Amino acid sequence: MRRIAGVDVARGLAVLGMMTAHVGPDDRASRVLPGGFAQLADGRPSALFVVLAGVGLALLSGGTAPVVGTRLVQARLRVLVRAVLLFVLGELLVMLGTPVAVILPTYAVLFAVGCLALRWSVRTLLVVAAAIAVVGPVVRTLLVDGQEAWQPRPTLLAEIAVGHFYPAVVWLAYLLAGLAVGRSDLRSRRVRAVTAGTGAGLVVVGHLGAWLARDALGWPVSVATTEPHSSTTFEVLGNTGVALLVLVACLVVADALPHLVNPVAAVGELALSAYTVHVVVIALLGDGVVYAPAVASWLAFLVTTTVLCWSWRAVLGRGPFERLLHGVSTRAADVRPDVLPDAPVRADAAVPAGRSSGDERA
Repeated sequence: MRRIAGVDVARGLAVLGMMTAHVGPDDRASRVLPGGFAQLADGRPSALFVVLAGVGLALLSGGTAPVVGTRLVQARLRVLVRAVLLFVLGELLVMLGTPVAVILPTYAVLFAVGCLALRWSVRTLLVVAAAIAVVGPVVRTLLVDGQEAWQPRPTLLAEIAVGHFYPAVVWLAYLLAGLAVGRSDLRSRRVRAVTAGTGAGLVVVGHLGAWLARDALGWPVSVATTEPHSSTTFEVLGNTGVALLVLVACLVVADALPHLVNPVAAVGELALSAYTVHVVVIALLGDGVVYAPAVASWLAFLVTTTVLCWSWRAVLGRGPFERLLHGVSTRAADVRPDVLPDAPVRADAAVPAGRSSGDERA
C-alpha cells in the first residue's frame, strides 16, 4: 500500500507526545496550559500510537480491500515476525532500567492478536472494540484481584495483560478501532467527516460521561475517571475520540500543507527508531531527565529527534529499526505465491494469418 502522509504525521505526533510525557516539563514547570503538559501528553499519545498501529495493520493487509489466500498468509506472517522482533526489542529497552514505561512489549502482543482480526468487517471490528472498551476494565480488575490472591508476583504475561500502564485486555480496543479506521478510505472527505464526528462524540461521551457518573450518580472515582492510564471505559472512549480527531486533522493538514508537516511525517516514518533511541538516551543521561524535567532538555529531545529523522529519511530512507523489521518480516513471509491466471486475450489483438478467430479461442 502507498504511504498516507497524514498517518505518518499523526504517528510522528504520537512519538513526540510520548517523549513529552517522559521528559517534558511537569505541571509546576509549565505555564502554557492550566493543567500542565501532563494533562495533554500522559496517556493520549500512547493511545494514539496503538490506534495507528491498527491503521498500519489494515494498510499492511490490503487497506479497503483485505487480502485473501496466500497474500493473507504473507500478511499474517509479516505481522507475527514483526511482533516477535518488537517484543524482543521492548524487553531489551525494559532491561535498561529507565523510569519509562516501555510500550513495545504490549504493542507487540496487540500486533500478534490483531492477526486474528485481519478479515473482520468494519462493523465487527467496531462492535468488538466497543465491547472490549466496556468489558475490558472489568476483566482487568477481576484478573488483578485473582492474581494478587493466587500469585503475588506477576508473571511477564500477566503484567502485559493487566499491567498498570498498558493492559492488553483493555488496550486491544484501541488497536481494533484503528484497524476499522484503516479499512476505510482515508482519502475520502466523507470518511474523514464521519471519523471526525465520531471522534468528537467519543470525547464528549468519555469526559462528560465520567463527570456525570462521578458527580451526579456517585460512581466511585476508580471507575468514573479519564485520568491518564486509568484504563477505564471513559478513558478509552475519550482517548479514542482524541486519536480520531488528531488523525483527521493530520490527514487534512498533510494534504493542504505537505512541506510544512514533512519533518513530523519523517518522525512518523522512523517512529520505532525514534522511540528506541530516545529511551537509550534517557538511560545514558540518567533518571534525572525524567524525574527533574526541564524545558531546555525537553525541547532538545524534540528538536534533535525531528532533525535527525528528517535528515535520515532524506539521505537513507527507512530508519535502521524499520529497515530491520521490514527486511526480516518480508523475507519470512516469502512463501509460495498464488497461481496467477493466464493473461486475458486482448479484444483488439490481430488474428494471425491463416487462423480464424474461432481457432484462436480454441
